Amino acid sequence: MGTPYQPRTYRADRGGEDLVAWRITLAETDLHIQAERKLHELSLTAAREARAQVEQEMARQPEFATSLHPLPAREAAPPVVAGMYAAAACAGVGPLAAVAGAIAHYVGEALETESGQVIVENGGDIFLHTACERLVGIVAGRSPFSGKVALVMVPGTRCGVCTSSGILGHSYSMGRADAAVVVAPDAALADAAATGLGNRVLRPEDAEEAVNWALTVPGVSGALVICGMALAAGGEVALRRL
Repeated sequence: MGTPYQPRTYRADRGGEDLVAWRITLAETDLHIQAERKLHELSLTAAREARAQVEQEMARQPEFATSLHPLPAREAAPPVVAGMYAAAACAGVGPLAAVAGAIAHYVGEALETESGQVIVENGGDIFLHTACERLVGIVAGRSPFSGKVALVMVPGTRCGVCTSSGILGHSYSMGRADAAVVVAPDAALADAAATGLGNRVLRPEDAEEAVNWALTVPGVSGALVICGMALAAGGEVALRRL
């Protein structure tokens, strides 16, 4: 939660003509949101609630912010924090690895009460609920696949799509993947699993084995790795060339 703000230059090409878009920035949390109508106050309230839950847990248990391994879940933890503990346990990473996805999911669920379609993107980690086909483009550093391939989200999709990178962005990764992408019903889980996936990619030859690992994580429905000239994908993932 202490990472400096970085401009999200890739956002200009995102979105759909059928949705209204707006942005919310709260310290390190930088949300690009789309819904059927502008729900700025509702999304701002939800984002504040989500951040408060995480910040209070960090103050209560400092290891929550620093551990690279799962921690025992605290009884009666608030929903965002509980989701982070659970996601970390499934993926074998620290709870904070799930923070961006957890916040995106919490805000997205709040907006679903007023909008049938919602997209909440938080630094490349996405909660998405769509009634029509949408494409999620993949930014992958210097790889020739960067900006050339997208995940196809079919009508009725409600999921998290999260990305880790050892090359781009502010999230911590022990690997060297240009992009490690996970799809799961819960964005906190997708975020944690994307970190675990990226950690396993030190060279292009690791891509396929890392994807196979991701598909063993309970709840993960699809995964993709881009590392240089290598691209591996598995599970319920449909790709389209851009």
